[in-house]
Amino acid sequence: MARHVLDRVDSTNAEAFRLAPTLSGPAWIMARQQQAGRGRRGRAWTDPPGNLAATLVMRPQGGASDAARLSFVAALAVHDALRDLCGPVPNLALKWPNDVLLNGGKLSGILLESSGAGGQVAVLAVGIGVNLAAAPDAAQVEPDALRPVSLAGETGLLITPDDLLDALAVEFDAWHRQMTTYGFGPIRTAWLARAAKLGETITARTGTDRITGRFDGIDETGALILTGPRGRQAIPAADIHFGG
Repeated sequence: MARHVLDRVDSTNAEAFRLAPTLSGPAWIMARQQQAGRGRRGRAWTDPPGNLAATLVMRPQGGASDAARLSFVAALAVHDALRDLCGPVPNLALKWPNDVLLNGGKLSGILLESSGAGGQVAVLAVGIGVNLAAAPDAAQVEPDALRPVSLAGETGLLITPDDLLDALAVEFDAWHRQMTTYGFGPIRTAWLARAAKLGETITARTGTDRITGRFDGIDETGALILTGPRGRQAIPAADIHFGG
């Protein structure tokens, strides 16, 4: 698969859309320095030197809902790539829908962006940031957000972005083939096996609504399943906070 490594870029996702018309197939884009990285809902994403900032640009089959489920593929790929490089890492877990946690803090974030029309996705950018060397200061994140952590800070392990991208590309391809061949079922099962707070109380915030309940898994679409005072609910999109 093609790979483009840049010294500096505004955003690897933005670069993915700029490059897409010239690409004949999927490609990874990695930046040594990302100057305008962003997370979900337009939030800033800081990339200190030595961290991974990469995007896989692809033309997925199916519609928007199929493309959205690739966020679970990406989360599994990050989790398993870190395991491949570091060996068993205690307290490495996945937070719905696609954050990777280490010791309860946020190690990695994933942002999917797409272009297309009529419910079809023409180009999909799977942006992945991993705090390998350093984490942003806690003051840079929202007051109720999980604390940012880095692999080096929490474990003392030093992994280069290049080495992680090598492992990540292999794992993403393997999990993507699983989903293409067998559907979302195996991805759902694997994701739940790595899920943080499964069976515990969490809070989902959807705009002005706040729903607290027991995290009972995800359904066949990838929606979060909460059981609380309103009964069992499937929530397709939300910000998740642990505890009440």
